[in-house]
Amino acid sequence: MDAVRKLGGPLQPADQLKALTLFSILAITLFASTACAETLTGRIVGISDGDTVTLLDADKRQHKIRLQGIDAPEKRQPFGNKSRQNLAGLVFSRQVVADCGKTDRYGRAVCTIEVDGGDANLAQIAAGLAWHYKAYQREQRPDNRARYAAAEDRARQEKVGLWSEREQQAPWGCKPKPPKIPSRQI
Repeated sequence: MDAVRKLGGPLQPADQLKALTLFSILAITLFASTACAETLTGRIVGISDGDTVTLLDADKRQHKIRLQGIDAPEKRQPFGNKSRQNLAGLVFSRQVVADCGKTDRYGRAVCTIEVDGGDANLAQIAAGLAWHYKAYQREQRPDNRARYAAAEDRARQEKVGLWSEREQQAPWGCKPKPPKIPSRQI
């Protein structure tokens, strides 16, 4: 109690409100700065498969990027090579903007790739060369989630790409279990 009196007494209700407001603003600012997305710009210099690329930024740093919201066939699966080739045709050696929201367990930035004003991730789905990765759809913006789901539905109905096959094996059903590395928000 003596310490409170030395500081000028207990806070008045108006001062308590000011202190609470200031604390709230600081907490929101701190949270927003750690949860905000990172934007990368550069040229695509590598295509690993139908959902993974390497971006070279202006500082000559390479960034391994996993395309958000999609999962493409693995190289050894039917349409795996076609998916990789299609993605290469869309982005290889082109200037892109990557809107990234997190890093995956392999250390790759998870991003939506924009090239010439178009969404390369969405284009892979629309071509029937990737699935909308619904297990991670909560991480997508609602408008992208709806567009990706609709694009997959159209590709299925029109039997485009991998949907032309009688049966498809989703890539998440044939991948080996990776070591656990915690993901983090960018």
